[in-house]
Amino acid sequence: MRRNFLTIVAIAAGALAATGVVAQDKPKGADIGPPPPRILKMQTAFNPALPGSGEGVRIFTRTVKQMSGGSLAIKIIEPGRICPTPDMLDAVVAGDLEAAFTWSGYAAAKAPVFGVFATIPFGPGPDDMTSWMLEGDGGRIHRDAYEKLGVTGIPCGVQGGKGGGWYRGDLNTVADFKDKRLRFGKFAAEVVARLGATVVPMPPGEFFYQLQQGKVDGGEMSTPAIDASLGFDKLGLPYYMPGWQQPSAVLDFLMRKDKWEQLPLAQRAQIETACRANIAWMLSRSPNVQGLALEKLRASGVTIKQWSPELLTAFRINTGIVLKELADRDPDFAAALANQRGFLAQGAAWRTLSRLP
Repeated sequence: MRRNFLTIVAIAAGALAATGVVAQDKPKGADIGPPPPRILKMQTAFNPALPGSGEGVRIFTRTVKQMSGGSLAIKIIEPGRICPTPDMLDAVVAGDLEAAFTWSGYAAAKAPVFGVFATIPFGPGPDDMTSWMLEGDGGRIHRDAYEKLGVTGIPCGVQGGKGGGWYRGDLNTVADFKDKRLRFGKFAAEVVARLGATVVPMPPGEFFYQLQQGKVDGGEMSTPAIDASLGFDKLGLPYYMPGWQQPSAVLDFLMRKDKWEQLPLAQRAQIETACRANIAWMLSRSPNVQGLALEKLRASGVTIKQWSPELLTAFRINTGIVLKELADRDPDFAAALANQRGFLAQGAAWRTLSRLP
């Protein structure tokens, strides 16, 4: 028995010694596991609960996480949490925001050229805007404009047309616009001002209340789906179509250029690819979700009206004047607008011949 006990002790000692040797031979850090994921903090201009642009924020971040296998994640920061939405570009440049998901139009305060991507009245619809951005020179012009500001800007969504807006009373002639107090964005605001309206600037979040209280006579909000989600049908006002003032709009992912270049090439490619996928998703989503929204608005008792031929003609003529005045003042805007129009003209014959009457 003593001999058996000594044999067992010897075997155990040998096993421990062997384990020690193996442990010493393991490379340092071998048991640590994979590195933690890289997390980008991104403030959004759009409430993630809203259809279209808001949903797009969530779809984009989910796609990035899936494509990277979890090695890159984007944390969504609610609108206004770190800085006001119109100031996000400045915050990215200053380093206060790591990333932003926003609308090209907010950058127009820095450079008018961004208006070509954001809100050209009677401009390209979402399909043609996407074609110009991805197949034409739009993407290059967009990238160069942001790089002049020290920012990497990636087209990350294309929103469809807005509704024409909500109004107290009928608007059928140019004379009906005289002295009306209206909320509109930049170019459209200048157009309706030329028709005699008084433009009342206000943040989107205040428009419902101001309209409900009769402090303004009408104006634009967003797409039918967003307008319906925000409860505009409860105002009992007519809804005008189409949204001549903004047929499409480009949404952007922003990072300061030096911080973008610090990301590994693979992660940059994943973000760029996720943005393209987001554009495709928004294009496919929009026609259905807007159609459902119009059904909801009608079911709520909303009267949907179409702009009269007289007003559409007046809008178009005055849009031409407003855009020409800006193009005469800003060469970059003029060049981008001419490039966009030239690209659209190349496909005009195909669009006419290929569409059934």
